[in-house]
Amino acid sequence: MFMVYKTANRVINRNEATALLEETCSRILSFCNSNAFRQGICIHSPIIKLGLQHHLCLNNTLLSLYAKCFGVDTARHFFDEMPQKDVVSWTGIISAYVKSGNHEMALRVFDSMLISGQCPNGFTLSSVLRSCSALGEFEYGTCLQGYMIKQGFDQNPVLVSGLVDFYSKFDLIGEASALFIDKGNHDTVSWTMMISSCVQARRWTQALQIYVDMVEDGAPPNEFTFVKLLGACGVHGLNYGKLVHAHMILWGVKLNVVLKTALVDMYSRCQRIVDAIKVSNLTPEFDILLWTALISGFAQNFMFRKAVATFCDMRVSGYIPNNYTFSSILNVSSLMLCLELGQQVHSRVVVAGLEDDVSVGNALVNMYVKCSDKVDDALRVFRGISLPNVISWTSLIAGFAEHGFQHDSFRLFTEMRAAGVEPNSFTISSIIGSFSAAKLLPQMLMLHGHVVKTNLYKDTAVQNALVDFYAGSGILDDARRIVDTMSCRDAITYTTLASRMNQMGHHELALNIITDMNNDDIKIDEFSTASFLSASAELGTVVTGKQLHCHSLKSGLCGWVSVLNGLVNLYGKCGCIRDAQRAFREIAVPDTFSWNGLISGLTSNGYISSALSAFDDMKLSGIRPDAITFLSVLSACGNGKLVDLGMEHFQSMSEIYDIVPQLDHYVHLVDILGQGGRLEEALEVIQTLPYRANALIYKTLLRSCKAHGNILLAEDMAKRGLELDPSDPAFYILLANLYEDSGRGDLVERTLKMMREKQLRKNPSQSWVEIRNNVHPFVAGERSHPQTNEIYEKIESFETELKKHGYHQGMGTRDSYHHSEKLAVAFGLLNTPSKVPIHIIKNNSICRDCHGFIKFVTHLVDREIIVREGNRLHSFRKGECSCRG
Repeated sequence: MFMVYKTANRVINRNEATALLEETCSRILSFCNSNAFRQGICIHSPIIKLGLQHHLCLNNTLLSLYAKCFGVDTARHFFDEMPQKDVVSWTGIISAYVKSGNHEMALRVFDSMLISGQCPNGFTLSSVLRSCSALGEFEYGTCLQGYMIKQGFDQNPVLVSGLVDFYSKFDLIGEASALFIDKGNHDTVSWTMMISSCVQARRWTQALQIYVDMVEDGAPPNEFTFVKLLGACGVHGLNYGKLVHAHMILWGVKLNVVLKTALVDMYSRCQRIVDAIKVSNLTPEFDILLWTALISGFAQNFMFRKAVATFCDMRVSGYIPNNYTFSSILNVSSLMLCLELGQQVHSRVVVAGLEDDVSVGNALVNMYVKCSDKVDDALRVFRGISLPNVISWTSLIAGFAEHGFQHDSFRLFTEMRAAGVEPNSFTISSIIGSFSAAKLLPQMLMLHGHVVKTNLYKDTAVQNALVDFYAGSGILDDARRIVDTMSCRDAITYTTLASRMNQMGHHELALNIITDMNNDDIKIDEFSTASFLSASAELGTVVTGKQLHCHSLKSGLCGWVSVLNGLVNLYGKCGCIRDAQRAFREIAVPDTFSWNGLISGLTSNGYISSALSAFDDMKLSGIRPDAITFLSVLSACGNGKLVDLGMEHFQSMSEIYDIVPQLDHYVHLVDILGQGGRLEEALEVIQTLPYRANALIYKTLLRSCKAHGNILLAEDMAKRGLELDPSDPAFYILLANLYEDSGRGDLVERTLKMMREKQLRKNPSQSWVEIRNNVHPFVAGERSHPQTNEIYEKIESFETELKKHGYHQGMGTRDSYHHSEKLAVAFGLLNTPSKVPIHIIKNNSICRDCHGFIKFVTHLVDREIIVREGNRLHSFRKGECSCRG
């Protein structure tokens, strides 16, 4: 530089020398500015010495160089010292603020520019528009658009593209499209911007349609166009992704590392990780973003070991992970629930100096919440994040809720709002979900009040969470009210409501939701189908269940394990065991629920040996039985009077499978021993229970005492049971029946008298039969049914046939003559075609007289009659019953 200075002094013509120096300095500065060389700042000193510090062009170039190499603060200091400023100067400092992310200061400087009287150009307005988008300054942005129109910038292609992006950020795609259409004569950049805007707004289909319009308009797509399109295809599906990939090849777009990254991401999202790997190896080019996309792709496809191996290969190749890479590998450790891996990555994060980065901090919080038993670890990381955002707070709040600290999660929610961070829909949904699990109604009402005051109340995810809470808390009216006021109901809304109704036993209401979904034109998906199948199974409405089965086949839902499991459960509970087995065989890889449904169905239908054989097959297939499995297995042993085998399976729960038997398992054990006549052992089980005995376990042994005529033990069981549940008439009825079987009429009358004195009465016998999608209920002594006369005539005709055949067991006592199951059988025979099975559900056990009656009916009529009482089914066919009773 000094040589230049000395040479210039020797020149005789000073004006020529000055012009030469100006030109030389300008070229040097321009070169350094283009390449962001910090050494270019050295020219600033000679410029001052040469007296060129007032040269506006040189100062503008220096301003740009300071911004690029030393940051916006240094550039601002230089800008303030500039003696003269033009539109380029103002645009340069505004652009520097925008690039640094300080959008608020960018808008302040723009206001100062207007006050100074300087008129902005298209580049100035473009930078300011970006700041309006980033800050969510909608009103400022629309005012800026008005200024553009007044100054004649409304046809500027760069500004039109900026406005399209601006309106898209506010989800105003209609306005963005109108601007785009009005402009006309679109180039590749404007088409790509419009596609990008639709992708950002999650208008995937519209983005692809605009690409079609772009091609028809003759505008050639570039690499950025395809990058945006591939982002849409990652959501829309593999076929669209392959089509866009093919177009990219047809247009001859060179495969660079940016395109490779977009393709890897698309194929990974479509579960085609092999294709993603092939694309990554098509060229030797790699960068940190491509490595990160591969790690993320393996994680999305649950190939966790390969994700970790790829991270290690990246390090070996000399690439330094950035914040997104660390976030991806931390996500892998969260999915693996591997605390050790997460801690190792955490140590590398500290070495890299990224522990205060928001995205990495969020991933660390999520990892510790998922993998560690201590929420303190997550809290410690959270406190280390410099500026926690809504994702940081939400991860922490959700983590505390998942660990059972609902009150602390609500306290953190309050702290979040005090810190000025507004919760999003996921934050609210997470808290509502935790309150739902803990049944915290007062806190929920407070949160609901906050949600109503904000726009989040209109968010579908938040409304669905509210529906789930109120329905799960038994407040169905409030849940239904929220559903009715929702402007955008979806499949999750109705599936949540149906699932909660099932849990509460309102199965008919759950099935009515099918009509609501059809009215709202919402497709029944695999999750809602599973809920409806569960409702049909509990109601025993096999016709409705078969219609759902047909819908599943037509809709392609029968590939889902949850739907097939629902079918196994439905057919098993409705006595169609062959259909249940057929549905089970269609499951490619049966899970625990599949096997449980099959074993339970076989048990309840009386196929004891098949049920136990299925249990053996389950173990051989490598599926570990759970507590529900053993309930069905113990039930099978009880029904089959396999005492020793039942004892063996009960002991294997804790000894082999580390399953702690619950009270329900002990009830089954008492039943097994009782049915086998080992009443003393059954009593010993009750006396040594690790839990407090309930009324059901005493009732179970009481039934066994009745079967084996043990009056003393029965009286003791009845006494203990009534102490726990004095309002249960079953104890009096079982004891009275035992006295009657033993010929103790005096004790029968005394027991029934005690029952009447306490104003207890047996629950009325009820039965249901489904005919043509309508469920017809019957109660004992029913005479209000429109077909009452025909029903009673049918029963009387069977009674006459019984007498002719000398079959006295089914003659029917005066009491049993009007039992609900007889009425349901007669109604079913009158209203169904011949050969069609009749399915009946009963709310209590079938009596001996009705059991004999139905056996004889199937002897006379070639029909299968299936009666379900609780979890047990009686399949009557050709005068025999599956229970062999």
